This record gives sequence, structure tokens and C-alpha cells, in this order.
Amino acid sequence: MPDDKQGREDQARSAERRQQEREIDAELERGDEAEPPVDAAELDEFETELDSLAYPATGTDVVAALGDREIEATDGTYAVEELIPEADVETFDSPAAVRKRVQRPTVAGAMKRIVEASETLSNVTLDGSQRDAYEKTLDELQAIDADDDDEGVRVIADWIVERIRDDETLPGSRAVRRQAAKFCRANGYPIRNDEWLGV
Repeated sequence: MPDDKQGREDQARSAERRQQEREIDAELERGDEAEPPVDAAELDEFETELDSLAYPATGTDVVAALGDREIEATDGTYAVEELIPEADVETFDSPAAVRKRVQRPTVAGAMKRIVEASETLSNVTLDGSQRDAYEKTLDELQAIDADDDDEGVRVIADWIVERIRDDETLPGSRAVRRQAAKFCRANGYPIRNDEWLGV
């Protein structure tokens, strides 16, 4: 690459992308976490297409640019607009951040519904830590049993959206974890007290 501003920016983006890929790989190696349902080659191609956006990019920016782009997963094909909320409150620092979001389509679709429902609330914002706690709870539900068609993810996402609509407020992250634990125990999935869902 030439030693000019554009070349240096490209090198910095490439270095950042490689670091984020290493972090994603390390995260997957921890514990007995299931492999993402989207093939890495598919995600690499998608991430390359994301390079054309200016970062940080909003969910609205991503959907406007690549909303009709389809991603092949082990359980079907998903359009990006089904996985990323068309919302300005949802922001991504890099293409790798968008990639990480879409690599688990069931959780991404559930979070899209939750973020879009939360936008109907006045004076309440789904902030980063609460959003992350919701997503972690859904990730834990997805990891409970790979053969259950991610029923727990859908049930808890429905519960959160209903609380938003009925109570006109965001349920606390602890309440969401309690509801997820209740679902797991009712369906025969043991939850230990030292686990994320063990509240």
C-alpha cells in the first residue's frame, strides 16, 4: 500500500479487523460455546461489503446500504434488514461489529425486535449495558440446547417486547434473566446459581 493517508487508514482498518477476528475466535474457543450458524467465508464476504460505509455507522445506515443483502445460515437465509434494526440508536464501530451481530441470526433478529420496540418509548433509551445484558441472556438461551429451534430466544424476546408495549418501560436486565431462568427450568434445562441465568 502506498504511504499516504488512504494507505495508512486502510492498514489501520485491516489491523483492527484482524484483531477483532482474533477476539471473535478466542471468544468461540472459550467454554463449550456452539459454532455460529453462519459460515466464516460468508461473513468475510459480507464484511468486505461493509467496508464502503463510514464508521461509526448506525443500524439505519447499514440497512440502507445492505438491507436486501442475504446471508446464508445453517437454518436458512436471512436478509440483513431482518437482523439489524433500522434505528439510529444502534451503532457499529466497524465492519467486524456488524459481522459479529449477524453471525447468530436468531439472537440478532430477536434484538432487532427489542430495539425497534424500545424506540416507541418516550424518555427511555435502551443503553449499551442493558442492551448487552439482554443480548447475553439471549446468547445463553441459544447455547442451552442446540436442538430446540431456539425456542427460548423467541419466548424471552416476545416477553420483553410485551413488557415494553404493556408497561411502557424496559424490563430490568435482572428481570429478563429471571424470566429466562424460569423458562429453562420449566422446560427441563438445569440452571446453576453460578451461571448467568442463575438468578
